[in-house]
Amino acid sequence: MFDESKLAAYAADCAVIKESIASVPDFPKPGILFRDITSLCANPKAFALSVNLLENIFKDAHIDKIISAESRGFIFGAPLAARIGAGFVMVRKPGKLPRATIEESYTLEYGTNTLQINADAIRPGDKVLILDDLLATGGTVEAMIKLVGRLKGQVVATAFVIELMDLPGRKLIEDKYGLECVSLVKFPGH
Repeated sequence: MFDESKLAAYAADCAVIKESIASVPDFPKPGILFRDITSLCANPKAFALSVNLLENIFKDAHIDKIISAESRGFIFGAPLAARIGAGFVMVRKPGKLPRATIEESYTLEYGTNTLQINADAIRPGDKVLILDDLLATGGTVEAMIKLVGRLKGQVVATAFVIELMDLPGRKLIEDKYGLECVSLVKFPGH
């Protein structure tokens, strides 16, 4: 679908995006260097470049649905879905969706969590892009892959604004699920 090496053509845009991301030491616990996208979102140029670049990557991929996990994934997933003509599906924590749901529990970098999706959000055969703000250990995206699979959708790719490249998320996505993994910027993981 998209050869990530083609991002080299967008090196200047990716540099603006990367420079807009604040690094917060010792959050949410000592020893963690948190990559904060709120500074990216507050920077109109960096935010626009992020959504524009994701659009350029996926506009011809024939995506039926984009799914994103709350809450930071929504920031990028909803505008991208509108731009490429796809539906947008919110994946949320338990008790936040009013209709019938299915759920998946998973381990993440700082503990465990559970995600839910509306049981009618993905139709069998829907081509799905999973989009989140950050890839670390891969727990969140793996839960979303499983949710889409249970609803008989087809995950065609995963995408992230930030990838913590020293953590095993990309390896999990590519090796275990055979899926494409696209990230706009990469940082060392902590």
